[in-house]
Amino acid sequence: MAYTLGDLARVAHATLRGDEKAEIEGVAPLNKASAREVAYCASPRYRALIPGSAAGALILQACDADLFAGNVLLCADPRTAFARIASVLYPPEKVAPDRHPSAVIHADASVAPDVAVGAQAVIEAGAILESGVVVGPGAIIGERCVIGSGTRIEARVVIMHDCVIGKNCVISPGAVIGGEGFGYVREPDGRWLKVPQLGRVVIGDDVDIGANTTIDRGALGDTVIGDGVKLDNLIQIAHNVKIGDHTAMAGCVGIAGSAVIGKRCLIAGGAGIVGHITVGDDVEVTAMSFLKGSVEGPGRFSSSLPATSADAWARNVGRFRHLDELARRLRRAEQTIKQILSGGKR
Repeated sequence: MAYTLGDLARVAHATLRGDEKAEIEGVAPLNKASAREVAYCASPRYRALIPGSAAGALILQACDADLFAGNVLLCADPRTAFARIASVLYPPEKVAPDRHPSAVIHADASVAPDVAVGAQAVIEAGAILESGVVVGPGAIIGERCVIGSGTRIEARVVIMHDCVIGKNCVISPGAVIGGEGFGYVREPDGRWLKVPQLGRVVIGDDVDIGANTTIDRGALGDTVIGDGVKLDNLIQIAHNVKIGDHTAMAGCVGIAGSAVIGKRCLIAGGAGIVGHITVGDDVEVTAMSFLKGSVEGPGRFSSSLPATSADAWARNVGRFRHLDELARRLRRAEQTIKQILSGGKR
């Protein structure tokens, strides 16, 4: 469906320079967009592509507007404006509220009339699915779960018993919500004894959870994911973790049990956060970093070592072994220098 640039300017909260009646029906990159598509530039590295773009309109900051002779949507943040426009041009596919004959829905489950249930999906006893929920093929909704209105459960998602999912969430294929937390105690003879995991997972509204991400149920209390949280693929959230509203995490992040993550945090790919620590609001953890202790926000934290040649790394590892000795020698040298400067004897 096509929209006029006037309509899209209002959607994007942008100022239009050009023909408000020009029609746009898609989005594309700067160097590939056609006359009925819109593109954007938000980085100086792509500014050279602006003058030659054939796009029907470009989303630009004011400092770049003079580089393009055509229609321009002016705004402070082109990425945000582009996302708003793309959401209008490519709305989520509407799913008819059908129930596949192979789906298994327990007689004691409460399923709203307009819920769509895919092939071989299972909805167990006591589950409550509110209006507009979509359950994909092969998904399993456990006993006494509550799924809020408008939430989309994709193919082969597993939501274990008693979990609560808020409204307008998206849970991508293969995610597991409410699996057993990694809870064990070691007996005197060295064997491991499993601790029953009795809590739930409680997820707020407007949460997106990526493919094959796992969120463990609490041991006694609940694992809690706040409103607006965005989790990428292959993330591990351990039992009793608390994640504040509007925090985002990239792929392969791992968070150990009982860690508390604040609001609006950004956790980059591959980062690890140990258990029983607190991360304040507005904290950014850079890629592959290891957060070992509590930190207050706002702030940006890094701990990873960049890759280098194997030979150089081997030499550095050898030097690391002598760091303690070198530190002691340095302290002795400093003390000697202070004594000399103060006129004392060595």
